[in-house]
Amino acid sequence: MEETEVTFWSHLEVLRRTLMRVSGVLLVVFAGCFVVMPDLFDRVILAPTTSDFPLYRWLSALGGGSRWLPDFGGDFAVEIININVASQFLTHISTSFWLALLITFPYLIFEVWRFVQPALFEHERRSLGAAFVCGTGLFFLGCAVGYGLVFPFTFRFLTEYQLSAAIANQISLNSYMGNFLMIVFVMGLVFELPLLTWLLSRLGLVSRSFLQTYRRHAVVILLVLSALITPSGDPFTLMVVFLPIYLLYEAGIRFARD
Repeated sequence: MEETEVTFWSHLEVLRRTLMRVSGVLLVVFAGCFVVMPDLFDRVILAPTTSDFPLYRWLSALGGGSRWLPDFGGDFAVEIININVASQFLTHISTSFWLALLITFPYLIFEVWRFVQPALFEHERRSLGAAFVCGTGLFFLGCAVGYGLVFPFTFRFLTEYQLSAAIANQISLNSYMGNFLMIVFVMGLVFELPLLTWLLSRLGLVSRSFLQTYRRHAVVILLVLSALITPSGDPFTLMVVFLPIYLLYEAGIRFARD
């Protein structure tokens, strides 16, 4: 009985030290992000609000009046306005925190791995370690796709859409940041689909044959998910979102067990 209590308290002590290390690293990175955020906000976060964004320039040169691509030519600039007294200060803090969390994500995963590793068998350590590495890479890749492709397409479509010429679009800071963070982090989570499929197959909940049999049903579900992520009216933008997600589903079939 005494040995069990000692083991329990020793685990709590390890958890306490882990949380202190994670909090310390997150706090230091947050402070650094807070300092550089004004310049980073102009150069990176607000970059999709002008026609100088690399994706817009590339598609403008590529599309050039083609009926298959949306028109990305011409000048494009959206002014972000602030309507609340404290919004700029609170956005400075919240954006610094989310950026710090994104930067320290690999370290957080490493700390989780180090905490659970002693309770695993050797083969479980190898499998779970590979899953952590792949999951981290997929998350960052999804965030990059969300920032570089999905958000610019969605933002430009919605800001240029007009119900009436008498209505002027004025985009608030809170609205812009809410959509920006939601799309970037949702795409990061969506890119974890192959890892989720692999974990479910190891638990015996799905199999490769099951995923292949219901592929058509999955296509419909993924199309609906793509439409929810980017409520754009043109099929080109929808396919830009759908194709990576569908390829992730196919990759999940490869990783799943028979």
